[in-house]
Amino acid sequence: MKRSRRRRAARILPALIIILLIVILGGIFGAKLYFEKYSYSKETIDSAEYFGIYNADEVGIMHGDQMLDVRAKLIDGACYLDLDTVRSLLNGRFYVGKSTMDAPEQDLLLYALPEDLVRSVIGTKEWSTEAGGTVTESFAPAVRVDDTVYLSLDFVRNYANFSYTLYTDPNRIQLNTEWPEVETAEVLKDTQVRITGGIKSEILREISAGEKVTILERMETWSKVKTQDCYIGYIENKRLSESSYSQPEAATGYTEPYFATKRLDGKVNMAFHNVAGAAGNDTIYEYLAPTKAVNVVAPTWFWISDDQGNMTSFATQDYVDYLHGQGIQVWAVVDNFNTPGVSRSQFLMSFDRRSHVISQLMEQVKTYGIDGINVDFEQIDSAYGQEYIEFIRELSIKCRQSGVILSVDNYVPYEFNEHYNLPEQGTFADYVVIMGYDEHYEGSPEAGSVASISYVSYGIQKALESIPAEKLMNAVPFYVRLWSTTSAGVTSQAVGMADAQTYITNHAMEVRWDDACGQYYASHITDTERLEVWLEDAQSIETKLSVMDVNHLAGVASWRLGFETPDIWDVIENYMKR
Repeated sequence: MKRSRRRRAARILPALIIILLIVILGGIFGAKLYFEKYSYSKETIDSAEYFGIYNADEVGIMHGDQMLDVRAKLIDGACYLDLDTVRSLLNGRFYVGKSTMDAPEQDLLLYALPEDLVRSVIGTKEWSTEAGGTVTESFAPAVRVDDTVYLSLDFVRNYANFSYTLYTDPNRIQLNTEWPEVETAEVLKDTQVRITGGIKSEILREISAGEKVTILERMETWSKVKTQDCYIGYIENKRLSESSYSQPEAATGYTEPYFATKRLDGKVNMAFHNVAGAAGNDTIYEYLAPTKAVNVVAPTWFWISDDQGNMTSFATQDYVDYLHGQGIQVWAVVDNFNTPGVSRSQFLMSFDRRSHVISQLMEQVKTYGIDGINVDFEQIDSAYGQEYIEFIRELSIKCRQSGVILSVDNYVPYEFNEHYNLPEQGTFADYVVIMGYDEHYEGSPEAGSVASISYVSYGIQKALESIPAEKLMNAVPFYVRLWSTTSAGVTSQAVGMADAQTYITNHAMEVRWDDACGQYYASHITDTERLEVWLEDAQSIETKLSVMDVNHLAGVASWRLGFETPDIWDVIENYMKR
């Protein structure tokens, strides 16, 4: 019996050992699973990679609560932001261009003030103004790195309200341009900021008890937060105090300067006088005789004659003296389209060329006692949009210094001509003129009105989004297009109002009022041709003036003297009295 019991015990012991081993291994495996599921990850993300920093001079940018794709530069201890980002986030008025006045050619940073121009050679520590002289900084206001221009944030801060704080290791800045109310909380216990909400998420950085964070989003167990040094990640709610709200202090070191505006008392009634040469000046006596309430005449006197910015002038003293004797101001037109073979944009390409045009204009103003300059630059290539608006800024400085009125002519605003930059024109110019015509023009693929009332209304409303009403003028057409449509296509010619009436009579055209266009429409169809005319007359002009009246515009311009019938002036005179 004893031997049997010993044999049974010998057989049971190994089984118990096996069971015990299974239990132990199962416990170990279960503990491992539990640990893997409920333990906190200790894996840390690379901070430089998080901020997109791959070179020693790069600086990540946290703008408000958003990480930007672009990088700033750290150069000689100063922080720089690329020109495009400065324009889009801080101030769009900075301009970078060339000067060929001195050899070798220089890169310039320019910034227009109401009556002065800030100027710095890129890469130098100096900047200057005409009135204030030269200032030397401890840093370069602008530098060029490869093909990109960067502006010093400390220099830009002279011309925009923003704040920034630079952090290192890795390099990044907190950039603020707005200061909304924020929700904040205090970290209660040393913990981690993680890349996503969850204990298995990678660690962005360790964070200590007592640090404050901005709450970006509250969730059930985690909150999305931003640390004071630019990390955006997640912290468990149990590690955070109750939140509170506060209003950050806004940067207020910069005040936008006052741009004085020179305007006429009351409405403007500006009549364009087309002067094709010196002899054309003599037509002013005939053309002005039937007019009423005209207080400005704009002769097309100054033509850009080559790509260097030289200018042809047809100004005469007798002309100015005559109009002044009638109590009428002269706002001489400078245009870019009357000299065959000359680019419409090239003369704007350098500081020297723009300055050359401006100095010639100011010399003409001084010589003849001209009251204003009217800029009519058409078909400017969008690639020269920055050069165009910089010309307007630079010209406005000299006009303001000389007490001369500056007006600028514009197409009806559409996306394709946004580079004419109406908002900046509204700041720098005294008057902005919308050329409320050429809805259908020479070369149009279809016949149509030169200026339907819907087109005029659209142009005014769109311009008013950027231009205050007291600066905005609308130009009305005194011309009419005679349209012919045949199997060969569409052609037209521009004529005055009286000639259009004669044309209608001679062709026995049927005339009816078109409410949609706000004009009389005439047509005649033959076997081979369709003739059409959308008339401009006293009734159509009154319809346009009514829209201008409702919108309280600064006045009316008209293209051009000599194309109107005398009754037009009764309508315009009534408008001026309203």
